[in-house]
Amino acid sequence: MAKPSKEQSVHLQELRDFVVDVMKDMPVWADMDVELLRSIPLGVLRKNATQRHGVTRWKRGVDVHSLTLHTIETIDLHPQLLTQRWRAYSAFVLHHEYIHALGFREHNSLFRQLEHTWPGRSASSQGLEFTEFLRRSKALWLWCCSTCGKEFPRQKPSRRRYRCRTCNTLLVDKKNPSRLNHLPPSI
Repeated sequence: MAKPSKEQSVHLQELRDFVVDVMKDMPVWADMDVELLRSIPLGVLRKNATQRHGVTRWKRGVDVHSLTLHTIETIDLHPQLLTQRWRAYSAFVLHHEYIHALGFREHNSLFRQLEHTWPGRSASSQGLEFTEFLRRSKALWLWCCSTCGKEFPRQKPSRRRYRCRTCNTLLVDKKNPSRLNHLPPSI
């Protein structure tokens, strides 16, 4: 968890207002006071996170059976979500976290039904693309398949010890062109 900059705080407030306003118009939330979601503090994850796009953090020592909006410490989003490129997906992620905040902690079928009520259908499909974007931006190496052309972003070279998941070809190391100046000099 990192403290948001002033610019990030402005983006988070604008995003919060947008998502809450949309949720107020969604029939699925008609019986819930979604206006209370505005009181939940928003923050950012560390910029080097590659797996999490958002997280709802509950206050420590709270019984899982007595979770309310008042037991939420913060909702944190990945700082890259606050860029123009990921604007639509960031709204979907915040909606996802707000579903957790409304008491739906588990990712079960009911949760997925609620999640899919978000009106931006294409935004929900950007999750895999965002994860790949984060992994590539952090990776020093790309493990490349010469047969099918797939690339697997990694921190260390494979040294030809691994095979492609698709075609079983030995993977070849290639320095990630966007991270060349971050490679250690001995490699």
